[in-house]
Amino acid sequence: MAVVRRDILRDDAARAAYIHGVRLLKHEPSSLTTGSFGIPGPSRPVYTYDLFVIWHVLAMNTAVPPGGDAGVRNAAHRGPVFLPWHRVLLRWLEAHLQRVLDDPAFGLPYWNWAADGSPAGPGGVANPAASPLWRNTPDGFGGQGAPVRGGAFAFRAADPTSFRVRIAANSSGALRQVTERGLVRRFGQSAPFGSPRLPRTADVASCFDPKADPSVTDYDRDPFDVSSHGLRNRLEGFVGPGLHNQVHLWVGGDMAPASSPNDPVFFVHHCNVDRIWEGWMRRNGRRYAPDMTAPDSLLGHRIDDPLVSPFAPADKPDTPRGVLDSTAVNSYDVLP
Repeated sequence: MAVVRRDILRDDAARAAYIHGVRLLKHEPSSLTTGSFGIPGPSRPVYTYDLFVIWHVLAMNTAVPPGGDAGVRNAAHRGPVFLPWHRVLLRWLEAHLQRVLDDPAFGLPYWNWAADGSPAGPGGVANPAASPLWRNTPDGFGGQGAPVRGGAFAFRAADPTSFRVRIAANSSGALRQVTERGLVRRFGQSAPFGSPRLPRTADVASCFDPKADPSVTDYDRDPFDVSSHGLRNRLEGFVGPGLHNQVHLWVGGDMAPASSPNDPVFFVHHCNVDRIWEGWMRRNGRRYAPDMTAPDSLLGHRIDDPLVSPFAPADKPDTPRGVLDSTAVNSYDVLP
């Protein structure tokens, strides 16, 4: 049965279930330790939620093809695999949330950040920091801070059940253990040039408008990197109005480095990215590029190349082709 993914600000039950499930996963020991991943320091338990942090950091540090440059194209970003890889990440988190919630009908909610980033009316000014998402109540994510001290993911040093960061990326992007601390968010302070803002509804609409950019009718184009034109790179945010990248920059703090899944807003953000991709495919077909005729220099980003995943069995890896049609697994209440 396909589950329905709903707007986190329009479905109180989905938001409450997500918050509860994340907190359960954050305190559920896995069978692995920091030593299992070669993380420096004493060997400590790795909790289920933190496996997703580690997975993301490792993928960002995995150059594809092997021997290449992860800063040019890696196993999860800066190339065509960006959208399929994150779709797999979301599926696995959704499955773990269904398990700990004992609710196979649970669908991962999405954060429609473009609604929060758009002015309320003609001549108005958007105030995304005032979004109900950031409420400092048990049903909110808390706002900004170093650490965040309100909402469901607040840090209280004396309370071991409160939300805490245990593993992060250092300035070089490598995994490291940190003394248990709270989440950090710095709204609008992480842009390399000027002050960032959240994307707006018009920015999302540009993904579907060939009059504004004829390349958006293609999934991706040669050279399949951060300079490419097409839907993938416009949505990833290296061309056009920023979109995915801009959200990371606007939230800031723990959403900025490779260990960005430390902030639970990461997953509802990426769920919205996936929703936009699904809306594009409904209009343009379930198409992907490059295919398997592409050279080995694109190994890891071609349609039938295995995706880097610690969950899928080695004899049945996830591939971009395998996740293009997710309708048997999940759907969205509204597509853009």
